[in-house]
Amino acid sequence: MTETETNVYDVVVLGAGPVGENVADRARAAGLSAAIVESELVGGECSYWACMPSKALLRPAIARADARKVPGLSQAVQGPLDASAVLAHRDYYTSNWKDDGQVQWLEGVGVDLYRGHGRLDGPRRVTVEGPDGERHVLTARHAVAVSTGTRAVLPDLPGIAEVKPWTSREATSAQAVPGRLVVVGGGVVGVEMATAWQALGSQVTLLVRGKGLLPRMEPFAGELIAEALGEAGADVRTGASVESVTREGGTVVVTTSTGDRIEADEILFATGRAPRTDDVGLETVGLTPGSWLEVDDSLRVTGTDWLYGVGDVNHRALLTHQGKYQARIAGAAIAARAAGVPLLETDTWGAHSATADLAAVPQVVFTDPEAGSVGLSLAEAEQAGHRVRAVDVDLSTVAGAGLYADGYRGRARMIVDLDSETLRGVTFVGPGVGELVHSATIAVVGEVPVNRLWHAVPSYPTVSEVWLRLLEAYRDSK
Repeated sequence: MTETETNVYDVVVLGAGPVGENVADRARAAGLSAAIVESELVGGECSYWACMPSKALLRPAIARADARKVPGLSQAVQGPLDASAVLAHRDYYTSNWKDDGQVQWLEGVGVDLYRGHGRLDGPRRVTVEGPDGERHVLTARHAVAVSTGTRAVLPDLPGIAEVKPWTSREATSAQAVPGRLVVVGGGVVGVEMATAWQALGSQVTLLVRGKGLLPRMEPFAGELIAEALGEAGADVRTGASVESVTREGGTVVVTTSTGDRIEADEILFATGRAPRTDDVGLETVGLTPGSWLEVDDSLRVTGTDWLYGVGDVNHRALLTHQGKYQARIAGAAIAARAAGVPLLETDTWGAHSATADLAAVPQVVFTDPEAGSVGLSLAEAEQAGHRVRAVDVDLSTVAGAGLYADGYRGRARMIVDLDSETLRGVTFVGPGVGELVHSATIAVVGEVPVNRLWHAVPSYPTVSEVWLRLLEAYRDSK
């Protein structure tokens, strides 16, 4: 192994997913030099095994479900999806798992790319073992950012490795539709992949340990999605965990805590994530390998003045768009500290404070129906000690919903802080509601008073008119 001479940069980033790319981009925009290290594909999990391929698989399923509820169109879309075409379209959106375009983007913004495995080697120092055995040493004048993301966690079941189960990666990159698929886990990955593969022709059995789906959202979100999955032909079983799993020939055999025996062609475990920090050299700077990185609101790792943990590795909000938001905050903080700014704007909603991680995280679950939320649920707001009121509206009462789909089923809830009369959180469930979430995000982040929202007039007849119904319901409840 040959060691090259040390290369010095202002900022060194470990991980070239969307988060790491944005940290490096913000550094370059501030006039700092930046290098980024990646052991797999530039573009990361989101581009090749998560957001993009999963949504490419889901879009035809959701579009068909919507079309089947539109008079004059429903009879034309009763047949099966063209699975080959859907998978080919998914491959297009992953660039066939090639990262040439992403590499070109990095070159365009002036960020140096080092292929290989990067590890911390003491403060402000990173070593990179290249694919051909070469060794690079990178030194950072100002900051090193760890943006290595997370990996799927498999349960500790005897013989699980021999079963060769799917994780989220196999679920989004599979080249054929399994006849029978068991999905374990009722979180976002579980319900989205159950939706996609059931629509593509699999017979899906969804096993959920708890009482319902999407436990971090309002309870009605999981209830409506479970109902729709059942109507689509999936077998949704709550209160059921996997006791054992084996592969007998080509068949997966699952036994559950309820005593059931299920046979399938594949099994997907969507049961949690762990940080990819086990082999990045944390021990060389006094941190524990494999741990989540504890950071302040500027994303700087606790106890350091040079190390940043940005994106999923800090466990604040495991979402691509939230990680990119953190990258923008971290990039601004790194640039300000490099310029010698004596006092950063780290107060609530300040330029160097990732406030939204705590107060206004938006998320859309791309199922049928869609679920979207921002901010706190009713339970979270009450647990935080806020004096709040939940206001609920049946989305089918909105004219735009009736035009969107016959038999439209959905629900909206806003959580009003009774002291400030601003919104602590909003949740929507129903066809097409994903596009409503940003309006709710603006209301929550902007702390827009309810009496000012009266003057934000929704266009008629759109589903957005639910905002007027929510405000009326709050007024009538006072």
